[in-house]
Amino acid sequence: MAFYILDVETGGESLLQNIVSLYLIVINVAAFASMGIDKSRARKGAYRISERTLWILAIAGGTPGALAGMYQFRHKTKHSSFTGGMPLLLFVQAVIFVWLINR
Repeated sequence: MAFYILDVETGGESLLQNIVSLYLIVINVAAFASMGIDKSRARKGAYRISERTLWILAIAGGTPGALAGMYQFRHKTKHSSFTGGMPLLLFVQAVIFVWLINR
């Protein structure tokens, strides 16, 4: 079972695949952008996005986007909770994903 974003079928399974694909795209873009926005705000001394919010976005499926944002914007790369926790979370999510598509 693969995810097809441009699948034109309206059957239940392909519709679900499209919804899940769109959700994952949106949550990863949001996680990536949040890292960039928080880094920008940190430089300006402005109101920051909480670490809790960054983690919630990652836990909700945005871990690839959060990791990409961490290294693209060089943000949270000195925090061991992020440099160790994000890859671990990505691994756990990947295992769950593989289990779900193969059951």
